[in-house]
Parts: sequence; C-alpha cells; structure tokens
Amino acid sequence: MIASHFRLLSRRIHTNPIHFNMAPIATASSSSPIRSAFAAKASISTTKTRMLSTRAAQVLESVGLPSSGETIPGVFDGTWGGSGEIIETTCPATGEVIGRVQTATVDEVRIAIAKSAEAARAVRAMPGPKRGDVIRQIRVALADKVGELGDLISLEMGKIKSEGKGEVQEFIDICDHGVGLSRSVAGRVLPSERPDHVIYEVPNPLGVVGILSAFNFPVAVYGWNFAIALATGNSTIWKPSPTTPLCAIAVTQIVQKVLEANGLPGAAAALVTGDVEVGKELVASPEIPLVSFTGSERVGKEVGKNVMDRFGKTILELGGNNAVIVDADADLSLALQGVLFAAVGTAGQRCTSTRRLLLHKSIAKEFLDRLLPFYDSATKAQTLAMGDPLNPATLIGPLHSETSVRNYEKTLADVTSRGGEILTKRSGRMAAPETLPEATGGHWVWPTVVRPKLDDPCWQEEVFAPILYVAEFETLDEAIKINNAVPQGLSSSLFTRSLQNMGKWLGPEGSDCGIVNVNVGTSGAEIGAAFGGNKSTGWGRESGGDAWKQYVRWSAATVNYGNKLPLAQGVSFGPTE
Repeated sequence: MIASHFRLLSRRIHTNPIHFNMAPIATASSSSPIRSAFAAKASISTTKTRMLSTRAAQVLESVGLPSSGETIPGVFDGTWGGSGEIIETTCPATGEVIGRVQTATVDEVRIAIAKSAEAARAVRAMPGPKRGDVIRQIRVALADKVGELGDLISLEMGKIKSEGKGEVQEFIDICDHGVGLSRSVAGRVLPSERPDHVIYEVPNPLGVVGILSAFNFPVAVYGWNFAIALATGNSTIWKPSPTTPLCAIAVTQIVQKVLEANGLPGAAAALVTGDVEVGKELVASPEIPLVSFTGSERVGKEVGKNVMDRFGKTILELGGNNAVIVDADADLSLALQGVLFAAVGTAGQRCTSTRRLLLHKSIAKEFLDRLLPFYDSATKAQTLAMGDPLNPATLIGPLHSETSVRNYEKTLADVTSRGGEILTKRSGRMAAPETLPEATGGHWVWPTVVRPKLDDPCWQEEVFAPILYVAEFETLDEAIKINNAVPQGLSSSLFTRSLQNMGKWLGPEGSDCGIVNVNVGTSGAEIGAAFGGNKSTGWGRESGGDAWKQYVRWSAATVNYGNKLPLAQGVSFGPTE
C-alpha cells in the first residue's frame, strides 16, 4: 500500500520536455551549492536543454536553482548527489515542466541515514543554547528569502502568493519557537517517598528524526519538525513529496550553509528525494527512532504498522474531514469569512480545509444566499479571483495534480448519482485562466458546494479538492454528533455568541477533534500550540506546545544521596544495614 501511494504521487521522466517560445535563461548562480554539484558530478549533467517561461525561470533563479534544463541533484548527505531515477516536476498552473531531479537509490538512502546518524552525535554534543543560535541564523536566512521561497511554493505546489509566503513564515515562526525552546527544554524534579532520595525525569535526544512530508505544505511541515528536532539535539533526514522536490532542495541549500558555517555536518539536515523505495527505506530503518509522516490515512496506517514493527516512534498527521458549525446565534458575516477561506483557500488542499458545513435550519437559507454568490461570481469580474498563483490578486489557484482533478470529478459524479444536488452554478474541470496565456495544461476546477443525501458515504471521506458539503441541523447536540460521526478528527469550528454553547463545544461532550475552534475557521493554525488530530488523523502532534516532548527519549532517574537504601512502598527485603 505504501508503494501504491508513492507511485500515485510520482511524476516520471517524459521523453519530450515541454517547450515554450521563450529565450533561454542563465543557470543557477555560482554561489549555489547546487551549482557546485553540477560541476562536481558530471554523471548527472543534462544532455538536453529546455526553454522555460520567463515566469518560471525568474522564480527558480531567485532561489539558486537552474532554469536551463540541467538535472538537479536530489540527494544531500553532506555533499550533493544522486544516481537514481530522474523525476520531472511540473507547474500545476500551466503544466510546464520546471525541473528534472535525480533521486536517491536505495543504497544512497542507506548512506544518507548513516551519515545523518553520525551527524546526530555532533548535534547532541553542541550545547542547547548554541543549537538555538544556529536555529536563529537559519531563521534569518529564511527571512532573507521569504518572498522568493514563497514564490517557489506557488510555482511548484500551486498555492497563491500570500499563502506561499505565509508557509515560509511558518518555518520562520517555528524557528523563533525553537530558539526559545533550546534554553527551556526541561525535565522534572519529583519528590520521593524515601528519605534522602529525589526523582528526576530527564529528556535526551533520540538521534535521527525521519521526516516524510506531503505536497500541500512542502516547506512548513518540514520546518515544524526540523526546528524542534534540532532544538532537542537531533539530526533529521527529509523525504519530500516526489511532486515538490524543488522546494525541498532550495530549503536544504539554505539550511546547509548555516549548519556548515557553525561547524555542524551538513548531514544533520540530510535530504533524499524519490518515490516508493526511498520512503520504504526510511520507514524501515532502525537507525531512525522517530518517523514523522504527513499524508493519507491509508498510507499512514501502513507507515505506523511498519515503524511499530521495529518498535520505533511515529508522529502521524493524516486525513482531515473538517466541519464548521454555524449556529442560530452566529455572527453570519464572521462565519462567512471563516468558511470561504477554509473551504476554497489552497483550492481545498489543506489538511484543515473545511469539507462539511453544518447550518442551523433557522439561518441556513440566509447563509447560503450570502455564500453561493462568491462561488458563482468567479468570472472576469471575479470576487474570488482564480488565476496565476504568482499574481498577488489571485485568491484561488489550481489543484496540484491530474490525479487530484480526477478525484474531484469522480466525487461529484458519485455524489450526484446518489441523489446529491450541486448548489453552485459551475462545477467540474475548467480551462486555465486567461491570465496564464503560456499554459498548455494545468489542473483547474471550479470550487463547488454540494448538498449530498444525509446517508451518503461521501460524508465519511476526505477529498483533497474544493468541494464543500452542506447539511442542516436543529440543535447543537445534533450538530456535535454529526461533527464527531466520522473517522477523522483533525479540525472543527463552531460559530456562536453563546458562552454555554462554547463551553459544551470545548468540553467532554463536544468536538472530538485535535483542533476545536470558536468563531475561527478550521484552517490557519498558528505555531504556538501543538498541531495535530485524533482518531484516524493519527494522534500526532507537531509544531508548538508540548510537541517537543515526542522528539526526546525520557528517563526516570531516582537518586539516593543518603547512606541508607530503603525500598519503595514499604517493602522490606534482606539486611537493613
């Protein structure tokens, strides 16, 4: 099952790269580690050139990536390399091939793991506050490239410009958190029932943290894990989605320079791009005590089983089938803003995107009368502007892949075949917007609102697309029951003015999700609190709060500072002198 997942995400090398009628663009700057790798590794130099659109070339050049067809090394273990399969990454807005990456072989993955394990010794030997200063320097380096990296996310993943920049900002923010954490990682001192004894709970580094990230947050999720892992004294090895390798390579270049400038091995932040075999090798390796996996429930279940089979630890961030409840007393204008961003932002491709909208019967018609025109006005005089993700005015970009489009189409066909009603005037696949004249492809669909039958199986499933299901309820208890009646448990939101309703929603009879919001949409979590979900979402926690406690091994240490050896619980055994 893991194999099928990674193959589904992979884009294989094509025999005929896409060409545009554009001038050739210069290659990456000589200061780029990737540029140096081209000169050092002739075996992965390209035998063909490719003409990129000016739009794509400028973004790549700004982050030190080549734009003239060179094959890019996709392995970093202290040096850049890779001799595995070549994969092509494409721009989801235009269909343009924007990069060719040479991935890792299984042997290269094993070597990278070994080098990362060796680097972990140097990381844990560095005092915590010094590690914090390294994280601070990484934060500065990221901030210096926040706009450029954000544009790369928009180009390769497809999210809009402000969201791309915001994702890099998340990495910057978690670095701030990591700096503070480096001086505050703490155990506990506990009283002992025995005289002249004390009990300590002591955290120590694990070693290597494996990070398997998904396409929809190709930078931030790595940042959540990397910053906390480094602050707690660990090295990392990162396998990004095979459809967003350029984001991972650009980030690793930045991190590499800072690590090496501070005397740490580059392999403390190792990178292995690739497909199924690369992922399987990381998941199975006993050298990686903790695996953080972001992806589907189906694959996450297999990852969890495989890691547990070797008694490793996992942080699983899996499916989210998130609901917004708009109660009778809600501020409808506030709720409208929250629903719109969470339902159509990132084209419905966030783990926290709103999938289910539950409306109190007394306000359902009014709310839909206000919501649907936003969906139906997506024309030349757009309210929710669809277009080039790199255009600051754009609010909705493309889906990430053709597979996503097919899943979107199949879902709508299945729901309507079972009696569901599409409420929006437009649905289905659409042509690339006129603002992208260079597009020869792209993965564009209309955001859609659907009223399925109440017993339709669609309510139980997450579809990574801008499809919003609507239902009505009469009481808050009924709405909470609907909210909780799905396998997933990531994010949820209640819009209400009632203090009593808020108390019920947050309490033991309320939402069973890991994120339980009030008068805030389901998307847009900050880094201060731990991020994660319950039930089939995986029970994992990343980012802030107490999430750091998963990145260490814990020891309970009882210390006797007296000259007698009493036993606990009043047990008497043998001589007392």
